[in-house]
Amino acid sequence: MDAPGHPLNLLCAGAAQGLVKALEPRWQAETGAMLNARFGAVGALTEMLAAGEPCDVMVVTDAMVDTLATAGRLDGATRRPLGRVRTGIAVRSGQDRPDVRTPEALAAALRAADAIHFPDPVRSTAGIHFAGVLRELGLHEALAAHFVTHPNGATAMRALAASTARQPIGCTQVTEILYTPGVLLVGPLPDAFELATTYTAAVSRRALDAELAERFVTLLTGSATLALRRVGGFED
Repeated sequence: MDAPGHPLNLLCAGAAQGLVKALEPRWQAETGAMLNARFGAVGALTEMLAAGEPCDVMVVTDAMVDTLATAGRLDGATRRPLGRVRTGIAVRSGQDRPDVRTPEALAAALRAADAIHFPDPVRSTAGIHFAGVLRELGLHEALAAHFVTHPNGATAMRALAASTARQPIGCTQVTEILYTPGVLLVGPLPDAFELATTYTAAVSRRALDAELAERFVTLLTGSATLALRRVGGFED
């Protein structure tokens, strides 16, 4: 097929950024279509969509796809899940991995840290949740001076990797941790605080080429890329 004369515009949650980047060369080779991807927190992406940002495909939480399909912004018939992503704890490469398997162990690891990196606690799925975990542990006010917040989880993990703090720690979606060089996944949040979020792709009602957009959704979510999603942290 001839290469389209326009890029595929993607608004994508940070949890799927690594997957999209890994598939971009294959997508361009198979279709000839350039990929114009914007990554960010789910709240920020919905604001972009509402403001008229070009969008052919959107990847956000399954719950947000529901909301946007009901509002007529996404085509609900095209929705396909990428998988479930847990929220985890990370440290800079070279650090010892602390025990975070219980609330008490997580609290001790956070108290020992001199910098705590996490995404936007207002508009990011993981950031909102982690701020709640800190409050449940009774640590939000006590450790606030060590908080280093970022627009999204990918940015938070890059900052953690580059941190010059003595013992930094971070929290975001497991996919963002696994795809970031220079950080190590310690483990998911303790069961009492587990957040497992299903991410879903859907075609925008404003898509310039709905057939091309559906082809991208199939690539992201289909069986041909299942192994890549599993390695990157997406679960059933």
